[in-house]
Amino acid sequence: MIRRTALAPLLVGAALAAPAAAQELTEERVKDLALEAILENPEVVMEAVAILQQREAAAEEAARAEAVSDLSDDLFGGEDAPVLGNPDGDVTVVEFYDYNCGFCRRVAPTVEALIAADPQVRVVMREFPILSEESVAAARVSLAAMGQDGWTEMHKALMDGGRADAAAAMAAAEEAGMDLDAIEAALAGGAADEHIERSRALADALGIGGTPAFVIGDRVIPGAVPLEELEEAVANAREG
Repeated sequence: MIRRTALAPLLVGAALAAPAAAQELTEERVKDLALEAILENPEVVMEAVAILQQREAAAEEAARAEAVSDLSDDLFGGEDAPVLGNPDGDVTVVEFYDYNCGFCRRVAPTVEALIAADPQVRVVMREFPILSEESVAAARVSLAAMGQDGWTEMHKALMDGGRADAAAAMAAAEEAGMDLDAIEAALAGGAADEHIERSRALADALGIGGTPAFVIGDRVIPGAVPLEELEEAVANAREG
């Protein structure tokens, strides 16, 4: 909070010091007094900047919460996305991720721990391949494999493995015992591309520019955050 040494009291003091001129302060004189006050109290500027930054952050968070509310059906429905955890859970966590994102790989065990610790959590996995065309190719295969037994094992292999591309994703699917012909047929159907385009549109509307990013309740949480932060957000969403 700006201290009482801020500009307004200083200007009032200057005006009271010259009663005869108090009603005749020109715009130029006010500017001069303001400059003098800033030069004498430079910390006031930093405090004002901090307050403005806090207000901007609060406004941005409020705008994101409104966007989450407006897009809740597309975000939390998950009909076009793989789902981990409890499909009938009472709180849905949405994760935007890229298989070639190092931070996504770092947070993957955290998401697993969240699911293991809370049997009522449902996690919608939104493919958001933004790092390379290889990421797009891996995401398409993953989405084409959605619904088959073994998807979770394939997903984990891609998160644990090296560079992800179409070949790596197909190899992971084969290792998980999945039907590769069915994956090829699904790829030709175009649903994977529709999912990716929808993810991009949702991310743009929510101000998400990187991965990983989580949507829990009315909050957008960017980055590879610790388990405690995810658990707190889930608890708040459950209470709300």
